[in-house]
Amino acid sequence: MGRTRSYDEDAVLSGAMHAFRRKGYQAASVRDLEDATGLKVGSIYHSFGDKAGLFDAAFAHYNRVVLRGRIERFAPAEAGMSGLLALFVSLLHEPDDESLGCLITNSAVELGGEAPPHRCTVEGLRVLTETFTERLSSAQQRGRLRADMSSESAALRLLALYQGILVLIRAGHDKQALAALIQNEFNSLEA
Repeated sequence: MGRTRSYDEDAVLSGAMHAFRRKGYQAASVRDLEDATGLKVGSIYHSFGDKAGLFDAAFAHYNRVVLRGRIERFAPAEAGMSGLLALFVSLLHEPDDESLGCLITNSAVELGGEAPPHRCTVEGLRVLTETFTERLSSAQQRGRLRADMSSESAALRLLALYQGILVLIRAGHDKQALAALIQNEFNSLEA
């Protein structure tokens, strides 16, 4: 009879997620993951198979809890363009003023040379693109988005801006300048 899990899986995945955000996949050691999760290496391997399995589970957790949670909190469908703006501004205000960045962005940069890209990177970018496209299409139907602008091309611009902002935050760029950039972009989209 196998042992039952005696840990909080969400807490373990959150700890691993933060370790991978902080250090990256390759630089996160087994010791770092033990410290972050509270599990010993044997339990990590028993529960997740290996470091890659823990990374996959932590990344899926990130997309489900952090990314989708942030969208639901700041940019629900009914919030329209102001919700999208709030979503972008929220990037400038991380808890404890840390700059861990986005696991999607960090992993795309670190693992980007691999073919094919990591499935969770693809999933996260898809969620963002679909969210931006839906909100912009809705805004255009209500006359809030410039009529000469395609919601798909505007969504791609916003995706590039979103990812770029996350890289610049991680690099310590001036947040006031980034706030002005965000506002200028949204001003350029409005009808």
